[in-house]
Amino acid sequence: MVSADARVLAAIDDVRIVDDLRELVRIPSVDGTAAESDVQAWCAGRLGELGLAVDHWRIDLPDVTADPEFPGMEVEREQAWGCVGVLGGPGTPGLILNGHVDVVPPGLWPEGDPFSARIEDGVMWGRGTCDMKGGGAAILGAVAAIVASGIQLRKPLVVHTVVGEEDGGLGAFATLRRGHTGEACLIAEPTAGCVIPANSGSLTFRLEIPGLATHGSTRTRGVSAIEKFVVIQAALQALEAERNRDPHPLLAHLELANPLSVGTIQSGDWASTVPDVLIAEGRYGVRLGESLPAAREAFESAVAEACAKDDWLRDHPVKVTWPGGAFASGLLADDDPLLTDTLDAAGDPAPEVRGAPYGSDLRQYAAAGIPTLQYGPGDVRYAHATDEHVRLDEVLHAARTYALLALRRCG
Repeated sequence: MVSADARVLAAIDDVRIVDDLRELVRIPSVDGTAAESDVQAWCAGRLGELGLAVDHWRIDLPDVTADPEFPGMEVEREQAWGCVGVLGGPGTPGLILNGHVDVVPPGLWPEGDPFSARIEDGVMWGRGTCDMKGGGAAILGAVAAIVASGIQLRKPLVVHTVVGEEDGGLGAFATLRRGHTGEACLIAEPTAGCVIPANSGSLTFRLEIPGLATHGSTRTRGVSAIEKFVVIQAALQALEAERNRDPHPLLAHLELANPLSVGTIQSGDWASTVPDVLIAEGRYGVRLGESLPAAREAFESAVAEACAKDDWLRDHPVKVTWPGGAFASGLLADDDPLLTDTLDAAGDPAPEVRGAPYGSDLRQYAAAGIPTLQYGPGDVRYAHATDEHVRLDEVLHAARTYALLALRRCG
């Protein structure tokens, strides 16, 4: 008899996987654009072609965003769609394979069309190739192989394609809220050959720093908001150092496990006027196991202490707000079999096990009580970059890993 593993691996269609990836990348599904819905319609069609039972629904945005637990959004959307495909049934799925299909804007792409899906020397280039349509194509390849092999699964295998991951996690939140669940979840994010059972979280902060306007020739009559930002920036740098003194062991390999960075600064409206306000926004790392309220409290306390020590800010304190998405941290239990099952499916040599310093949908599945980890093709260093790409051999290896993991989890 030919083993189930061998039958499934023999059914992997490398050409179709690359074709699917090309088609996915050529849909410019930037967050908040109509193409986000277009790519979900494509996924629903492809899953239906494979014979899966498909739930493709329009997300009720007013209802979902009004939920007290909603993780936030950073772009406006007129519509959003969910897509879930189920192979086998009935019963609780033994495994969820998750992939987000939204991408960030391409920015100043150096040459050619960022959505052309150009292939050169075994590498596909373009926005979304790495983050994370390479993983999405690998998921489709794994499911297609199981279907083609004719193996009947003991438990259902389910695919979640989601939107809005990049700006908060709308799609995964709506999918879980709709009742789509499972015993375990693998998210096909790019992991550079590692298995990632833990994510730090992140929050977006906004600082409104007051000053006092006056003519630049009499600047000592006023207070520059820019100079007061320097005071606050020093406090934030000290906070970052404090929060990185004793990182979680899964994050000890990182130069900074919990980064804090200012991304935008806006101040002043006239060259010869002392600016009376500065607006700064940035990204604040949430430590593994730390609640979002506790993380916010640490940040706000550091800002308040800095204000209390400054003659101007003591009476004119900085206003701190939290716009955009809220990414909690997420962690797989040390003894959960999903980790060993994934390492076994990935083959020899076994991937390294590491934590990651960024937020993802992992924390939403973990919060729902679903053991979750990440393993996928590509390197996050190239995500969101103008040289974004993925090696096709990594995509094909991931498809094989997902297929074998599905057999182990679904029987």
